[in-house]
Amino acid sequence: MRFASPILLLLLLLIPLVVWLRYFVLQKSSMQFSSGKVLKELPKSWRIRLQPLLPVLYALGWVCLVVALARPQRGLQESRIHTETVDMILLVDLSGSMDTKDFIKLNRRMSRLDASKDVIERFLEKRPNDRIGMVGFATLPYAVAPLTLDHGWLVQRMKGLHTGMLDGSRTAIGDGIASAINRLRESEAKSKLIILLTDGSNNYGTLSPENAARAAEALGIRIYTIGAGGARTGFFVQRQEVDEETLKKVAQASDGKFYRALDLKSLEAVYEEIDQLEKTEIEIEQFTRFEEISKGWILAGVLLLMMEQILGLTKVGRLP
Repeated sequence: MRFASPILLLLLLLIPLVVWLRYFVLQKSSMQFSSGKVLKELPKSWRIRLQPLLPVLYALGWVCLVVALARPQRGLQESRIHTETVDMILLVDLSGSMDTKDFIKLNRRMSRLDASKDVIERFLEKRPNDRIGMVGFATLPYAVAPLTLDHGWLVQRMKGLHTGMLDGSRTAIGDGIASAINRLRESEAKSKLIILLTDGSNNYGTLSPENAARAAEALGIRIYTIGAGGARTGFFVQRQEVDEETLKKVAQASDGKFYRALDLKSLEAVYEEIDQLEKTEIEIEQFTRFEEISKGWILAGVLLLMMEQILGLTKVGRLP
């Protein structure tokens, strides 16, 4: 609480003088006795016991009125939040190879897709102010969720994803990127990006990943590419599933970055780095709005003075 006119609170110093003048100077006794010992020996009625209350009510009444005169005000904290959000599409590979269990969590093997879901869910918790959507892809792209701030709903949609929901025999990375671009085309966000996670290479579709990346760059959309999973042993040879070269070209063409995630720890580190690179700008403007609260003090002061006046008209006030 603050006072608009605090200088007026100096009037409180005059209240003891006003009470003293009213009750100890201007009031005269109606009877005079040579000695007060006789009166002291008399029993005290409730009226006599209430007499000291009168100057207290009178003083408190004037205190309230002086406080009201100084205009007490209550501060209300308010803020305006200006944000520059990020719109992003999480592009997740749903081909059959994402069922490969080469990620380990707490000594338990888990598939690449389940590991990705686990990491993405924690990533979403750190981005409450961003609009985020999701597209899954295998032979064809599949719109999991549009851009939304309801990340709880998005997580529920994501948990229902599995490789068997699409034809997982082939991987159309270029078509997946094109589908993600379409969901960002109308976005007016300052920063627009696609986070592509795959464990394979483009072997199907009408659009190559490189051409899709150039289309994204033309629309100001950045693409981060993640190659998930380790190497699989073929017949007498070590075969690398992830097409790192193509993923690097896609990231470079759209001013993004390529990451390699061989295990759960490195996958978590990838999303943590992207979270740091694509920070949402939040500007908070705080201010205080003051509200007048003089009415309560005026009402209290008037009531106290009225009580003093009413009691003063009764036998309490007329007793010597």
